[in-house]
Amino acid sequence: MIYVENLKKEFKKTVKAPGIMGSIKSFIKPQKEIVTAVKDISFNVEKGEILGFIGPNGAGKSTVIKMLTGILTPTSGICTINGKCPTDDRKNYVKEIGVVFGQRTQLWWDLPLRETYGVLKEIYEVPDDRYHKRMAFLNEVLDLDSFITSPVRTLSLGQRMRADIAASLLHSPKVLFLDEPTIGLDVVVKDNIRKAIEYINKQEKTTVVLTTHDLSDIELLSKRIVMIDKGSNVFDGTIPELKSKYGQIRELHFETDTADVSSVLAYSEHFGFCKDDVSIETEGSSVKVRFNSSIVPVSDMLSYTLGKINITDISVKDADIEEIIRRLYKQGV
Repeated sequence: MIYVENLKKEFKKTVKAPGIMGSIKSFIKPQKEIVTAVKDISFNVEKGEILGFIGPNGAGKSTVIKMLTGILTPTSGICTINGKCPTDDRKNYVKEIGVVFGQRTQLWWDLPLRETYGVLKEIYEVPDDRYHKRMAFLNEVLDLDSFITSPVRTLSLGQRMRADIAASLLHSPKVLFLDEPTIGLDVVVKDNIRKAIEYINKQEKTTVVLTTHDLSDIELLSKRIVMIDKGSNVFDGTIPELKSKYGQIRELHFETDTADVSSVLAYSEHFGFCKDDVSIETEGSSVKVRFNSSIVPVSDMLSYTLGKINITDISVKDADIEEIIRRLYKQGV
């Protein structure tokens, strides 16, 4: 459905020397500098797949999304969606995609939501019978009825996000781009949005590209991740593959009545851990220890811990995806 090969985007930036003379010089004879935002990124997305597209701030995620949606033209490389080039024949191309930017709305601020959808119906040339069926489906999935007659400016953030997702799906797009769809939402609303995305994906085989900093969205919705950093691919695979390759971090959770646990459990001195390979967090009697099990096996950590302090309850689990990715970014992979 989505094919991206050696995608590259360069921007020209004017370099200005400091001070008034620098401003005058840059005005008369501007000095240009080439900035590469995206370099040689390649990946494919199958029909009906939900892809987690992630990376730190400044990694090039938004630039890639803008090229895939036709907002920006690539400097070089190929990107096609359902066999179409995003920058060719945009009028017909946009009928096959839906886009939701979490911090920007495509809704008309002062119009009642129902009238906004009526305007979008005309823009996308959706026939009346199909429009009514579509609205019935979106009302069922996203629960729009309670606020569909309200002006957009009166909606809560959660309501507006549901309304934006409905607007992006009004014309039955084959591909849906979601950029931070749950940003700023509370836990209950986030869960409802995730369920709606999952339901629409399963019911209609809509291909979804999900960009988010909330890695719970990725874990709950996506089976596959494409991770980029500094404009380049750093990982492309499933979440189990990510954990298998980079997820040697384990967590010990235990309850103890020992005071000042950090001074008693001298993991770094005893095992020779580096600073980033072990950490201890305490909250009352609860303690969480993260450690790199490729350096020290779980059995050795358990033996040492149980031999040093009195423990009433203990468990071991894999670190979550957020911890794995945090370490990857910190290491600058």
